[in-house]
Amino acid sequence: MINSVIEEYRLKIDSRLDMLNALSDQPYDPVVEAGRYSLFAGGKRIRPIILLEFYKLFGGEDDCAYNFACAIEMIHTYSLIHDDLPCMDNDDLRRGKPSCHKQFGEGMALLAGDYLLTEAFGVCAKTLGLPSERVIRAISYLSSAIGGAGMIGGQVIDTAVSIDSEQMLFKMYSLKTCALIRAAAVCGVILAGGDDESVSIAENYAENLGLAFQIIDDLLDKEGNVDALGKPIGSDEKNDKTTALKLLGVERSRALAEEFTKNALEALDRFSGDASNLREITQMLLVREK
Repeated sequence: MINSVIEEYRLKIDSRLDMLNALSDQPYDPVVEAGRYSLFAGGKRIRPIILLEFYKLFGGEDDCAYNFACAIEMIHTYSLIHDDLPCMDNDDLRRGKPSCHKQFGEGMALLAGDYLLTEAFGVCAKTLGLPSERVIRAISYLSSAIGGAGMIGGQVIDTAVSIDSEQMLFKMYSLKTCALIRAAAVCGVILAGGDDESVSIAENYAENLGLAFQIIDDLLDKEGNVDALGKPIGSDEKNDKTTALKLLGVERSRALAEEFTKNALEALDRFSGDASNLREITQMLLVREK
């Protein structure tokens, strides 16, 4: 059931992404081509789907939130392009294909990430059919979530700070991984007109989902299947990264992933609307293989 829901969403998201990132026979098309290469490399579209499901949960009945959903995916893709660069994680494969910098060179990959991030906010600003105050509030939340006190801050901790405690590890995860997932959930609530209490519950849900998601990522990097993952396993160890697996061990890491997933599901119980798709997605991510 949930796979068909995800596929239906994915087709609509990809169609909108294709339109928003169209080639235009201009001399700057190479940066768009590089961005499209990573954007259409086979992502699950989980973050934009979360946004759209929260939008629907709070009464959104039309396609007005799709620009924001696409912007979330563009921002996620930018972060992956930059993460793979030699100055960051130095990964040569992403989703079974050469990383953007291996395909187009480091300079163009850097610009492709910049392009996707910058265009994403223009895409949000072109949202039609919703009250402007909701759009502005959602843009503000998204900006904060991916800035220095959000996703970028998490990358700073990951690359430039000694992580020697569980507290610091989860601080990094909360910023680097959870922040964009939080933004997806919260922007869906805001765009649909949800109240502050609903925003708070959505944040709690997304924080727990993001922590579980990242721990499973850590486990897959050690124990996953290369063909399923689409990238080499062992890159965390290669880059001497501190992960949940390294700091806490396999058994505690798995237990925590299950605990965070349980917390996320309990947060969904606090909503009165139909959160069945979100529940299935949450459970699916705990047992994913890629």
